[in-house]
Amino acid sequence: MTEFSTTNEALAPKKKVALVTGASRGIGRAIALELARAGFSLCLAARDSQSLAETQQSATALSGKPAAAIVADLKKPDAPHRCIEFALGQFGQLDLLVNCAGATRRGEFLDFTFEDWLDGFALKFHASVLLCRAAWPHLASRSGSIINIIGSSSRTPSADFTIGGAVNSALLNLTKALADKGSRDGVRVNAVNPGYIKSGRLYARIESLMKERQLSESAAEEELLTAYQIGHFGSPQDVAQLVAFLASDQSAYIQGATIDIDGGATRGI
Repeated sequence: MTEFSTTNEALAPKKKVALVTGASRGIGRAIALELARAGFSLCLAARDSQSLAETQQSATALSGKPAAAIVADLKKPDAPHRCIEFALGQFGQLDLLVNCAGATRRGEFLDFTFEDWLDGFALKFHASVLLCRAAWPHLASRSGSIINIIGSSSRTPSADFTIGGAVNSALLNLTKALADKGSRDGVRVNAVNPGYIKSGRLYARIESLMKERQLSESAAEEELLTAYQIGHFGSPQDVAQLVAFLASDQSAYIQGATIDIDGGATRGI
C-alpha cells in the first residue's frame, strides 16, 4: 500500500458529500469512482444519461452508499445552480466540488468562429464560475474544497489548441483568485493539470495520426511519446488518486496549488 493510497484510513472522509461534473466518462468517471472508494457520498453530473447511469451504479457499488445523478448541460446558464441545489436536496450538505466538465476543440485558429469561442468558454469556464458561486456558501459552512481539473495547456500554449489554452488559463487564474478568497472563508481551492492521459481525447489524436501517417497504433503512440518527451501516457486513475488526496484531510495545508500530472511534459518553472 502506498503512502497516498485512497484505501488508507487517513484519506477516508467523515460523512462528506462531493459533486463531480463530467462524471460520465474518462477522468471525471475515474474521479467519481475513486472518491466512492474513499467513502464520499456522491452527486454526479454529466450530459450523457446512459454513461452517467453506469457511473452512478458503479459508484454506489463501491461506496455502499446510493450515489445521486443529474443529467445537465452545463453550457446552459441555469444548469450549474440546478446541480448544486440537486446535491443539497439529496444529501443536505456539500463538502467538495470537482469541476471536470468541458472539452474544447483543437484546430486551426483562423478556422474557428466566434461561436466556437463562446462554446468553449461556456462549458468549461463559465460553468465552473457559476458552480463555484452557487456552491461557495455551502462549502464555506463546512470548510469544504474545490478542485478544478484544468489541463497542461493552461501553462503551455499550442497553436492548434488556442480555445482550450485560453479557457484553461482563465480557469487557472480563477483558481488562484478563489484560493485567496478561500483562505479567508475557509474553502480550499486547488487545480490539477492533467497532461497526456489515456482517455477519449488522446485516443482520438492517436487515431488521427494513424490515418494521416498510415501508422500502426503502437507506432502512433511512440511518435507522440517522442514528440512530448515523456516515457508513457498517464491513466485517468492517476489523476483520480491525486484528486482523492487533495480532497482528504492529509492535504489540509495545500491551498491555491496547481499540480501538473503529465509525466514531466510541462517544463516551465
